[in-house]
Amino acid sequence: MRRKHNGMRPQDIVILLKITTIHNDGWQLKDLASSLYISNSEVSESLERSVYAELIDFEKRNVRRGNLLDFITHGMKYVFPAQAGMLLRGVPTAHSHPFMQAFISSEQAYVWPSASGTVLGQAIEPFYANQVKAIEEDEELYRLLALLDVIRVGRIREKVIAEKELKEALSAHVHSY
Repeated sequence: MRRKHNGMRPQDIVILLKITTIHNDGWQLKDLASSLYISNSEVSESLERSVYAELIDFEKRNVRRGNLLDFITHGMKYVFPAQAGMLLRGVPTAHSHPFMQAFISSEQAYVWPSASGTVLGQAIEPFYANQVKAIEEDEELYRLLALLDVIRVGRIREKVIAEKELKEALSAHVHSY
């Protein structure tokens, strides 16, 4: 009998996006966990929730990218809302990420609070506690998570750009069966 599903958690989206950045099927749970600074058991439970939500296949190897994109574009801002908070030092996110600055010019910066951050901006709560540590070693994951924040806090024009970029990123590495 399957366990009861108690809803998705914010780190579940990060874990799924991280899997999409791994460009081979030979990844191991322990490597995924250590690269995200999340315990093995949390990653395992997250993958169970994602199977139940049909965001990853039953073998927990391949993200169902269309379903994930659908959730990101239509549901994420309601399930995992974000509001800009106090001015703090941190790592640029949303339209303040270097990638998005090519499209959007803004005086107001958004950041994930971090002692190692170099930008003063309005704080946006990361999806989980060690997110800033995880993105230091994975530029692709950093860009994807910043795009998610655009969808969570951005204006319509910014969201259109972010959705287009996420769609391209998630369809770029689709496995054929």
